Amino acid sequence: MTMINYLVSRNPLLKKKLRMAKIDMKPEDYLKTSLKNAVMMGIFVFVLIFLFMGKENPTIITPLIAGLIAGKLMYDLSIKKIDVKIAKRGKEIDRDVLFAGRFLLIKLNSGKPLINAIQEASEGFGATTEYFRDIMRNIEMGTPLETALEEGSEYCPSEHLKKILFQISNALKIGVDVTNFLESILDEIAEHQLTEIVRYGKKLSSLTMFYMLAAIIVPSLGMTMFIVVASMMNIPLGMLTFSGIVFFLFILQFIFITLFKAARPNMEV
Repeated sequence: MTMINYLVSRNPLLKKKLRMAKIDMKPEDYLKTSLKNAVMMGIFVFVLIFLFMGKENPTIITPLIAGLIAGKLMYDLSIKKIDVKIAKRGKEIDRDVLFAGRFLLIKLNSGKPLINAIQEASEGFGATTEYFRDIMRNIEMGTPLETALEEGSEYCPSEHLKKILFQISNALKIGVDVTNFLESILDEIAEHQLTEIVRYGKKLSSLTMFYMLAAIIVPSLGMTMFIVVASMMNIPLGMLTFSGIVFFLFILQFIFITLFKAARPNMEV
């Protein structure tokens, strides 16, 4: 067994994750590329640290250990990048999944067949319509509708859209009206999003209060007191000191902006 085959056996879900992340590569090719990048990073770190240590300390143990650690981190980062892409695609789909689901429901209630409703949903824009476009592509290649929906549910990075496809597939198997199943799951998604909005309101109040205290009041009063104390103690204040303070405040503002963006619910309203 080669190294690549061993790594593939250690990552049995890699093929599924690559498809969910829209990475058009075989597991063997992806791991081969990741391993190559890891080896190159390890060699680069090894040579860099070895040259940095100089001739006074010619041991290779420290550079070797650092190179192995850097290579391992590079490989782990390459594998983790797949999960990051899957999560990003899932968030993009979740952002407008409720509108896409209601679009399907409206088309079905108007009397259109399910496959026609999916076809029209695939003609729009965004991550959700792109996903419906993939389902239609499988159907056009000869895959039965139920199988295409099951496959779409299995490889879907969005939990909400996965529920919608799963419920539609179940309704087709049982032979009951699809609209009832679809309407119930859309109500569940809407309730979940409403809960997220309420939770965001409470979190936003706490963040706003903390922001006013830590990023506005404390820096303003602290700066005033610092200047007064420095002038009384004859501490020289140059441009470097004030530049450092401005840089610190910039970092503080950036942190709060990141927190506000992270707390925002992942949905379109």
